[in-house]
Amino acid sequence: MTDAQRSGCPINLSLEVLGDKWSLLIIRDMMFGNRRHFRELLTKSEEGISSNILADRLKTLLEQGIITREDDPTHKQKGIYSLTEQGIELLPLLAQMAAWGYKYLPVTEELGIRARLLRDGGPKMWAEFMDELRESHLGAKRRRRSGPSVGERLQAAYESVVNGR
Repeated sequence: MTDAQRSGCPINLSLEVLGDKWSLLIIRDMMFGNRRHFRELLTKSEEGISSNILADRLKTLLEQGIITREDDPTHKQKGIYSLTEQGIELLPLLAQMAAWGYKYLPVTEELGIRARLLRDGGPKMWAEFMDELRESHLGAKRRRRSGPSVGERLQAAYESVVNGR
């Protein structure tokens, strides 16, 4: 245990890495919004993160091995952020947090639809979505299933609610 850590408790140690809202929202946006560039993470988040906070949290997530950064081949000054396996395995935690928020807090219909679908889909859906994230962030090959992917189903449900269908 280092001096910076308050205890060896797994909940405490996890909170030391993920305990501020911005870190989890960045991970959320990478998972559910496929936001992989600094500018996308900065401008497309509803919560309005500032650039200095975003830069700081990305640095922390990089140092902790939750994300990686590679140079973007299309633009030498841009980087592409990807979730690592550690980051991808946060999906069940985010799904459980979303389900709790959906049940107990005044979420909007359009922002709650993904939470409801993930809650209803349970661990099987989470595992399928994590495989999709492994493919898009880690380049892993996965067995294709018939029909739309979990990511496509979540996006379609969101768009359906937004468009009033």
